[in-house]
Amino acid sequence: MYEAVKSRLERRPPRDLYHTALEVHTPEGRFIIENAWPSPDADTASRGVVTEGPVLSRRIARLRLFRYEVRRWKDGVIPDAQEAVGGPQLLSTDLDTAKRILHLVQSVPAFVWGRDELGASDMWNSNSVISWLLARSGLEVDAVKPPNGGGAPGWTAGIVAARQSDSTGRP
Repeated sequence: MYEAVKSRLERRPPRDLYHTALEVHTPEGRFIIENAWPSPDADTASRGVVTEGPVLSRRIARLRLFRYEVRRWKDGVIPDAQEAVGGPQLLSTDLDTAKRILHLVQSVPAFVWGRDELGASDMWNSNSVISWLLARSGLEVDAVKPPNGGGAPGWTAGIVAARQSDSTGRP
């Protein structure tokens, strides 16, 4: 629905949309970093949840249905990883970068999912979390692209948030 409306407003053909997640390898293990919604139950420790954020509105986020989770999940799974178009993209083999990303997860801002609180002309969502982490880790986030003809709504919002936090000195 989102892409149908957006493409019509922008007078362009609709694109396939993609959801991003990270798989990070360190000597301590393999970690999955992702944003998931809705939060399925109160057992957040089993999924490596490091932060939660509101969906659509901060006022209704007391209800689990209206909260998303940011996970740093040791030995976690990405249920649809085998369906990734073009397969996973290797972004770095640098151990320091991997550790920096794992450390940064706990600092991901909890903006309202589905809103543009940053004035980035892009909503905050799962792609924002990943682009924020990549940008804050020092990786060349502008070089990461979805498969040809596809889009990753929220990607720009994460980059804008990362650059804003760069200028404030906060993580």
